[in-house]
Amino acid sequence: MAPRCNLKLCILGGLALHTDELAAAPTTAPEAQRLLALLALRDRPVSRSAVAGTLWPDATNQHAHASLRSALSRLRAPVREAIVITTTDLALSPAVSVDLRDARALARRLLDKCATPSAADLSPDAIQTLSVDCLPDWYEDWAIVESEEWRQLRLHALDALSLRLSAAGRFSDAIAAALAALRAEPLRESACAALIRIHLAEGNQSEAIRTFERFRRILARELHIEPTPALRALLEGF
Repeated sequence: MAPRCNLKLCILGGLALHTDELAAAPTTAPEAQRLLALLALRDRPVSRSAVAGTLWPDATNQHAHASLRSALSRLRAPVREAIVITTTDLALSPAVSVDLRDARALARRLLDKCATPSAADLSPDAIQTLSVDCLPDWYEDWAIVESEEWRQLRLHALDALSLRLSAAGRFSDAIAAALAALRAEPLRESACAALIRIHLAEGNQSEAIRTFERFRRILARELHIEPTPALRALLEGF
């Protein structure tokens, strides 16, 4: 069944199903939330067996399939309209947009050195999109694995975005992108290196040195190690 209105499923920062008619359609049933999240993360048709085994991992195969059938029978609009159900597979309707799908595409464009990013790809909104975790506070194993994959992708994309913005002379936005990566992972040396390069590019040597010293203290406190020679080399002569 095709949705009667446009649907957008958001799983960045938390789960919500938005429609033309409702700002945030309720998805209070835990099974409905987990099913929507799983299908959005996989972003392809998923067999009933895989869905049942993933969502009810501690149940027997028979009970897991029974739980899935029961959950599907209780789905109500608009959640029911957002899912294509066949005898073998489950998938999100093609009419449902997913924020993670769009965010992944953004990240891959920024990481493609042969691609020319659009103005939207280099905007503050892009930095905000890449600053948000997927399904925070979800602790199922399948959600953690998929969320970590997005975290790694977005951190690499933020590194690339900060350098692209710096090369364009947009130092304030470049700093915002580098700091977003450091907030997500304070021990990330590539993000620290990007931030140092940006400060140096705009002529702020003191800021570059302070950034290095702050990062060095964090490494010493948390890991009892020193920054790599490559990071130190960025400040040679200062």
